[in-house]
Amino acid sequence: MKESWKTRIVRCGFNLFPAFRGTGARVIYIAGDYSEIRIKLPLNWRTRNYVGTIFGGSMYGAVDPIYMYMFLKMLGNDYIVWDKAASIRFKKPGKSTLNATFKITYEELDEVKRALEGKRSLDRVYDVELVDESGTVHAVVEKTIYIRKKDRESNPSSGNVVSLPKIESK
Repeated sequence: MKESWKTRIVRCGFNLFPAFRGTGARVIYIAGDYSEIRIKLPLNWRTRNYVGTIFGGSMYGAVDPIYMYMFLKMLGNDYIVWDKAASIRFKKPGKSTLNATFKITYEELDEVKRALEGKRSLDRVYDVELVDESGTVHAVVEKTIYIRKKDRESNPSSGNVVSLPKIESK
């Protein structure tokens, strides 16, 4: 799917956001429906470590927020989504630009929604590979994403507005 004008603006915002910008990575593509995001992480003065390869913190930081963000956008306001856990396995030193692709299918989204009808929350585990131009894997980041449906009482958009007690000042 092509990028929309809206996801192009989101991509620019993502790349300007200080926490993500600090990783040295750049979002290079966001599908119009948020079902796919691609990032690139170049080897440059900002990402280079003491031994001349890509800093592991940059590798992890580049992939950290992506799946959570995709689920937030695709599921909408009736769901709570958090990063729950992560680990990284380094396979080879990053000596050139690395890329990663994140995808969520509509079948998977439907599966998540169905699963949440029968239980309060669920965890989804994803492996993200950081690969060079030739397809060689340099690192694998395992992300655990926590997802649950919002409670009706705490979600005013569900039609159930909770009134708070009035606080009087003296």
